[in-house]
Amino acid sequence: MKMIKPYLMFNRECEEAFKLYVEAFGGELIAMQKYSEIPSSPDFPVEESDKDLVLYSQLRLTEDGIIMGSDSNRELKDSDKVVVSVELNSEEQARKAWNILKEEGSIHMDLHETFFAKLHGSLKDKFGVSWMFTVN
Repeated sequence: MKMIKPYLMFNRECEEAFKLYVEAFGGELIAMQKYSEIPSSPDFPVEESDKDLVLYSQLRLTEDGIIMGSDSNRELKDSDKVVVSVELNSEEQARKAWNILKEEGSIHMDLHETFFAKLHGSLKDKFGVSWMFTVN
């Protein structure tokens, strides 16, 4: 069976964002490749100012949850149509991640008990990525 993995595009801040996500979720950075690691080629020139950008990264957020990401060398607009949904077993883990990601972000729906979950809420982090938390 194949897996669907969210792929997040950033405006020159992928490395910073993924470090924050590791802190928030206690995740494991599986891979991070920079543009400077690309073999030199006239077909794919890399500007000196772009060499520290992330070409590809992969982060294990939870046991079964992986996100991928990279930097764009063009300005991207935030999208409210895509939300990373994180289902956790621990209220403590959810509150820790929530509190880290809400800093300099905006809360869409506060993290609280609902009729369908012990905790549920959604926010947009300081990088413009929307997250939905659920603790069953």
